Amino acid sequence: MVEPDWPLLRSILERDLVHRAGRLAAYGWAAALADLSPGVRWRPDGGMIEAEGAVEGHRRLGGAGLLFVPTVFASPESLGFQLERPWPDALIYTARGTAALWETGGDGGPEPLGRLVGGSRARLLRALTEPATTTQLSARLRMSLGAVGDHLAILLSAGVVARARSGRAVLYRRTPLGDALTGAAVPPP
Repeated sequence: MVEPDWPLLRSILERDLVHRAGRLAAYGWAAALADLSPGVRWRPDGGMIEAEGAVEGHRRLGGAGLLFVPTVFASPESLGFQLERPWPDALIYTARGTAALWETGGDGGPEPLGRLVGGSRARLLRALTEPATTTQLSARLRMSLGAVGDHLAILLSAGVVARARSGRAVLYRRTPLGDALTGAAVPPP
């Protein structure tokens, strides 16, 4: 049932994991949990994750760990837990970017950007709100992998996107110039 949409679903889940891991590595637990759910927060005083409505009392993991499982099959305010043995303890939350499931291809969006760089490149630039691989962009925008690669090469040579390796993946992101073209807010240096 989900096979036709699996590339898009997987792309959304992978982007959420990259985002969450990046926030954890760069800023710590509080930042990684900040937008997970209103009922989840980091308690630095006790070095623990607090989740409202999860279980009565406290649950000690005893070094077993806690899996974070993003899903695209729940509403944004949903939060679930898997705390039954023999399964690993897991916190199940709605992945960031699930709105992409309801997006249509569009024609390149705002006329000026579409006329300047072309509809497909405008869509690619807008899709790069966070770093993504060519495969993720291909799935999200429902474009061929070759077309995405060709457009990214042109955007890269124009200086509106940059790329960086992360493990075995190559992630593309907008540069400040790309942000300016899309009208995205650019934080001060």
